[in-house]
Amino acid sequence: MDKPVENWLTDMDGVLVHEEKALPGAAEFIAALRETGRKFIVLTNNSIYTPRDLRARLLVGGIDVPEGAIWTSALATAKFLSEQRPGGTAYVIGESGLTQALYEVGYTMTSRDPDYVVLGETRTYSFEAITRAIQLIGQGARFIATNPDVTGPSPTGPLPATGSVAALITRATGVEPYFIGKPNPLMMRSALNQIEAHSETTVMIGDRMDTDVLSGLEAGMRTILVLTGSTRPGEVERFPFRPTRVLDSIADVVPLVQ
Repeated sequence: MDKPVENWLTDMDGVLVHEEKALPGAAEFIAALRETGRKFIVLTNNSIYTPRDLRARLLVGGIDVPEGAIWTSALATAKFLSEQRPGGTAYVIGESGLTQALYEVGYTMTSRDPDYVVLGETRTYSFEAITRAIQLIGQGARFIATNPDVTGPSPTGPLPATGSVAALITRATGVEPYFIGKPNPLMMRSALNQIEAHSETTVMIGDRMDTDVLSGLEAGMRTILVLTGSTRPGEVERFPFRPTRVLDSIADVVPLVQ
């Protein structure tokens, strides 16, 4: 790798954890980053949880990530909206991770003439809430979605996620949302800004070619694909772009930090 690596960005699901369980090497990887004083951020497209929630969930598996080193699509969305339209209003479909992030940047939640309809992940998509979102977009509200993932993992199989519900709303309104999360490089840039890092000295680690590797590449970073998540070994060559390295798991990244 060319310039020395000073900072690390890593995806969470499929890299550090799989369905709540820590993956081998994940705790050691974070410990190595902290011991060497490297700046790092753990990223997730999931907008359900606050950084505090996520820190607690990671800690159960022995992965000790400070709250300030967790960057979610909800935080990236709140940052984007506060820069675009400070002190604005939003009709929000989502959980506390999203509503809290918006409150913290000074946004007001309303179902009457909001500046934005903001769609995030939730465990229970309400038909009434989706209907209201469709009506508000029809009346001129701008449409934002935290991330384009169409499904999320669950012990019983895939669950519909933000991208699927966004497609439903788009079909009903003819309006496409602006997606903030990966693969939008905006999510990466906002994460880099959080730790005051430069893309040339940062590596992005992920388990998906179409989101993690793509957004890392587009944000000008070197990328590592680990094979413990979505992208299978035989699928890597089918993409028109390549990661800088392909490794079996996060355990193989630990020596690179040290």
